[in-house]
Amino acid sequence: MTNYQPKDSSKSPRFCGIRTFMRLEQIKTTDHVDFVVVGVPFDTAASNRTGQRYAPQHIRNFSVLLRPYNPDMDINVFDYCSGVDYGDIDVIPGNIHRTYDNIVAELTPILDKGIVPIIIGGDHSISLGNLRAFHKKYGAVSLVHFDSHSDTWNDYYGERYMHGTPFRRAVEEGLIDPRHSIQIGLRGPLYSAQDYEDARELGFEVVPMKEVRKIGFDQVMKRIHERVENRPVFVSYDIDFVDPAYAPGTGTPEVGGPTSFEALEYVRGLDGLNIVGFDLVEVLPTYDANEITAVLASSVIYEMITLTALKKRRELQQKAEVLNQQQ
Repeated sequence: MTNYQPKDSSKSPRFCGIRTFMRLEQIKTTDHVDFVVVGVPFDTAASNRTGQRYAPQHIRNFSVLLRPYNPDMDINVFDYCSGVDYGDIDVIPGNIHRTYDNIVAELTPILDKGIVPIIIGGDHSISLGNLRAFHKKYGAVSLVHFDSHSDTWNDYYGERYMHGTPFRRAVEEGLIDPRHSIQIGLRGPLYSAQDYEDARELGFEVVPMKEVRKIGFDQVMKRIHERVENRPVFVSYDIDFVDPAYAPGTGTPEVGGPTSFEALEYVRGLDGLNIVGFDLVEVLPTYDANEITAVLASSVIYEMITLTALKKRRELQQKAEVLNQQQ
């Protein structure tokens, strides 16, 4: 059986070849793969800085430094799963609704095969299109949302489909189950005290960054796991969740966030959840001094891929235990 994995950089220099994520093969296939990396370079729903359309290629460019063995999770990713760089979904700049249609059309055959899409934005508005596709396969999913903003505003400038509104629209459309969803890391100045309450009134559990610091990592992860239980989970990771000292390349940075080490630990701590897909959004190359944000973003995606490998390893171990019991 075909097993797609990265090109070996000890045999082929990293600066050779077309830039793909982690030097995976760039092939649009749903055969013999467990995950695909997909770009959605849409940024015309951003309210401040734009340029997130260039994030997929920016992150891919730095990701060539990644290697298959993850020492922190003690697993060689490609011993247990196969994956490709699926390329980018064609977006329509300035037309968010046709872009959503394209996202759903492209993700549907991937999800129908039970493959885990790992999606690189783009601004955070793309998450609504992603969730529409996931809803077709899984029904209302649980959401684990890392961000400095709730993205549950009703509108921006009278527009209901912006990067600050996707999760309100997702609740309204029944795409996610807010009773089993959680938002982590919210912080920064707001328009009013009602902003966090709006998210809570929609049904989300909200853990602002100040509370994260107060209760600590272990308690945060416990609350995530207890909230989600064993339901299908979509993870949405806005890079501005991380402090701008570690991720300067983003459109609406907020100080007081996690370090880069903590940013990776929050992904690693999701191991054991029934994760069916991820997106990472809001990387803005124009403001990414010395590619600091690209380093972190590619590593976060790498940890997301690792979670897929860990899940596959558990499934294989469980099958082996069943066979042993039958013998």
